[in-house]
Amino acid sequence: MSNTLHLRSLLIVGASAVALSSVASPAWSQNVIQELVVTAQKREEALQDVPIAVSAFNQDALEKAKIDGGPNLVIAVPNVNFSKGNFTGYNFQIRGIGSKLVAGSGDAGTGIHLNNAPLLSNNLFETEFYDVERVEVLRGPQGTLYGRNATGGVVNMITAKPIDEFEAMIRGELGNYNTRKLRGMINVPLGDEFALRVAGSYLKRDGFGDNLVTGNDADDRDLYGIRTTLAFNPTDTFHAYLLWDHFNEEDNRSRIGKQFCTKDLGPASIGGVGYSAAAGGLIGQIQRGLFSQGCQATSLYSAGALGTVNSQATLGGLFGALGGFQTGDAYAGKMQTTNVRDIESTFDPIYESKTDIIQFNVDWDLTDELRLTWLTSYTDFDLYTRQDYNRYVPSTSFNTTPNPVNAFAAVPGYAGIYGALFPGGVINDAQNQPYNRFTTSDISSAYTKGWSQELRLQSAYDGPFNFNVGGIMVRYQATGDYYVMFNTGTGYYQINNLFSTGNPNCAGAAPCITIDQNYEPDRSGRNYYDAYGPYDLRSHAAFGELYWQATETLKFTGGLRYTVDDKEVENHQVNLGIPGFGIAGPLPGTPDILHVEFKETTGRVGFDWKPDLDFTDDTLLYAFFSRGYKAGGLNSPCSGGAGVICGPPTFEPEFINAYEIGTKNTVLDGTMTLNLTAFYYDYEGYQVSKIVNRASTNENIDAKIKGAELETVWQPLQGLRLNAQIGWLDTEISSGTSIDTFNRTGGDPNLVLVKSSAASNCVVNLAAAQTALTVSNLTNNPFALLGVCTPASTAGAGTNIGSGALAVGTNAFGGLVSDGVPISLEGKELPNAPHWTISLGAQYTWDFDNDWSLTARGDYYKQTETFARIYNTEPDRLDDWQNVNLTVTLTNPVNGWEIGAYVKNATDEEAITDFYLTDDSSGLFRNAFYTEPRTYGVSLQKRF
Repeated sequence: MSNTLHLRSLLIVGASAVALSSVASPAWSQNVIQELVVTAQKREEALQDVPIAVSAFNQDALEKAKIDGGPNLVIAVPNVNFSKGNFTGYNFQIRGIGSKLVAGSGDAGTGIHLNNAPLLSNNLFETEFYDVERVEVLRGPQGTLYGRNATGGVVNMITAKPIDEFEAMIRGELGNYNTRKLRGMINVPLGDEFALRVAGSYLKRDGFGDNLVTGNDADDRDLYGIRTTLAFNPTDTFHAYLLWDHFNEEDNRSRIGKQFCTKDLGPASIGGVGYSAAAGGLIGQIQRGLFSQGCQATSLYSAGALGTVNSQATLGGLFGALGGFQTGDAYAGKMQTTNVRDIESTFDPIYESKTDIIQFNVDWDLTDELRLTWLTSYTDFDLYTRQDYNRYVPSTSFNTTPNPVNAFAAVPGYAGIYGALFPGGVINDAQNQPYNRFTTSDISSAYTKGWSQELRLQSAYDGPFNFNVGGIMVRYQATGDYYVMFNTGTGYYQINNLFSTGNPNCAGAAPCITIDQNYEPDRSGRNYYDAYGPYDLRSHAAFGELYWQATETLKFTGGLRYTVDDKEVENHQVNLGIPGFGIAGPLPGTPDILHVEFKETTGRVGFDWKPDLDFTDDTLLYAFFSRGYKAGGLNSPCSGGAGVICGPPTFEPEFINAYEIGTKNTVLDGTMTLNLTAFYYDYEGYQVSKIVNRASTNENIDAKIKGAELETVWQPLQGLRLNAQIGWLDTEISSGTSIDTFNRTGGDPNLVLVKSSAASNCVVNLAAAQTALTVSNLTNNPFALLGVCTPASTAGAGTNIGSGALAVGTNAFGGLVSDGVPISLEGKELPNAPHWTISLGAQYTWDFDNDWSLTARGDYYKQTETFARIYNTEPDRLDDWQNVNLTVTLTNPVNGWEIGAYVKNATDEEAITDFYLTDDSSGLFRNAFYTEPRTYGVSLQKRF
């Protein structure tokens, strides 16, 4: 069981992508596809011998197909989807399974591993692949060997190891957007037992767009990575590797793309009851805003989709009205630029990320038949991002004297007080800086530490039975904040503080609402929204697989894994508006620490058979049943307030019963590989998130998934290589209901949406809304409508106010209050699960007499339309999209020179990969995420 398998072959990509070796070989001259060694089952095997759907790429393949980083894997692996998320994460989805939940205690559905060690926090979407031996993508549940959250599959990055001879490489690249890339590595033997390998990557480019306010670039890059690996090989049976991997980024990367909103002005009347015309129509203007949800539920591709939110339907806008700062909608008449890369912000986005990974891996062959593997991994991850919340500037300024319709209008001399506090209408807000227009910014940050320890023993006996058994312990601690800071909130609390304490910027105990005076919030203030909940995970598992070689061609596999996941979250209320100082404690009646534990047994069983068929050179048939598991977790603490309806405190685990059959074939005298896979999943407890009352609520639903995949590579003649990867996917939610926050009334004309005092939305029956509006008109008090969502008494269980909307109580106007109409999900598709993904590639190499060769390559990718949410409405639809990459490479393997040119996204497609729907109090806008624009460049590489 020596380690020479790592070096025994040139890692030409197998059944999923295209690569050319840097050194010509007899096998290539005969058009035979060379064998790729992978560790999909945590032991070294030829790709075509592994009874798992695996796609694998070496560094040369990644370069030629322009798979620069994790997001680009989507164009080369069937049934894979990728998109950035709204906060600090992303969603890498395999066969419809990924991470559509938002929770600090949640887990991804695709396990990300580095050298077989799990990375719970990682930079897969930020960093670029460099000096890797290969990248493996395993499709289907892999929980038995790879862990607790690999229900969709695994991405395993295997870094290049030190070898016992000197080698080095340096590569430079120049491209549009002033792109400058530099990569390199050096491998140095240190005597007979040690070897050192150092590799690095650097990327700097200008922004893809512009900040139309500051005039600076938006979404630029300035990042680098360094990796050092020390090998210790004292004997042929003992191999140890110490690795340090460092990543650093400091730039103005846009955490999200364009914000979509078709402005919702609010209904023209409430069932014929009009708004007040008093105070010059100012009262009616506020009233109508309180019946608006901010943005209409329209298609992303509709004419008005790049409008702006109706600020009157947001919490910040409500504070603007209560304090008299703002008259009407701050963004009245405002449309965004149609350039999806441009933003409007008074400051440039800030993106800072730093990660350090330390790994120590030992492979010790105890005997010729037994190998002991010990893998220790530690990760320190730090991410800070700050940007404008809406990324467009208001069309109107704050009032220099307060709007006469405000919450303090009855206070004698309020106009003078207002003028003294806010001269010229400027709110002095430390987090947003002094400004005379409505502005909101947010900070999404995370600091995590992760540690894992795995011990594994595997056998290679000549007899019929072998095994792979082990155990793993994981400890993961995460601390982070999500701040939303709006200047109208600060101004409103300054007014309250002045009246209650005499100091508008007080800091201390109640009744003071502490105003944080720092540009970088330090959790001391109560003038901003801060979701803070430190998370602690302790997980351990025992696992094993038994292999029975029943005959020379037939092998049976059985595996089990027992996992214990223990999760704790510190329970803190959201700070906003709570009198006092510092981090708020738990909600009354709830514990300081929220705790949940899951214990589950999973596994797989199946067989693989290698029949001798006349029409193939080599065939593998396999069939497996596997059970996957992903732990549940704790929902974010609810943001309290009158009329606020909170979700459940926890969400349940996911389980997948997966049935898969497949075949891997080598045909046409070794010049073609043809692999086929079909699968069916019974999916229980799919975890999906929606934002309710400024908190993430995760729900569980059941679904069925079926699909098929084809991967083939054909080298019909010397120099020509063709490949295709085709994925078909059919997903269907089998049961469940959910309230669509984008359409709480369900289209029922007898139900009306209205704002609460926390700017959340509720649904009431039409008669109650008409009564409330009539009272508001008679009293000339638009803010009376804020009590509509507040139950004065509890409704009877099962009370239906219409279309299945269940009442939570009766309000002071005699109406029934509900959080909305539940929508049946049965028969709907899972989000981000396109029916078809198609990848086609072709390359041709011309060999010249002077040791030079020229390779031209083209790759085409297409995915069909899908939906961003489980409701499958037209506003959820994501259009189909395609991508074309082209490369030309001139190579001389004798002297080590390589010259290249490339075009990525040659058609300059602007594809929306996903979107995030915000909550009611932010106006229900959608933040969209895009593929990168067309890029092109040239490269020069030298090997030594």
